[in-house]
Amino acid sequence: MTDILTQLEQVLAERKQADPGSSYVASLYHKGLNKILEKVGEEAVETILAARDTEVSGDPAKLISETADLWFHTLVMLTRLDISSKTVLEELERRFGLSGIEEKQSRTRGE
Repeated sequence: MTDILTQLEQVLAERKQADPGSSYVASLYHKGLNKILEKVGEEAVETILAARDTEVSGDPAKLISETADLWFHTLVMLTRLDISSKTVLEELERRFGLSGIEEKQSRTRGE
């Protein structure tokens, strides 16, 4: 699973130097962080709406597509900020096995 993340991250990093007219991602980088954050927010809302529709229809296709868009734009954001998806995966791994209550309390205490 991390292979596709690694490959995608490499392409996203390359797009930082690309001509904005040649690539959608390069155009997002060129427009700046606020535009990227707008896209993450937009995709988050679309994912939420698709989840509600999936519950009613029972068809997850739209939710899967919107979740892929959300993850993609989140990776664009992370790459723009020079944060590796590996770091996020390590954080998820660190949390694995902790109860949600325990994990939230550790953040509240600043640990």
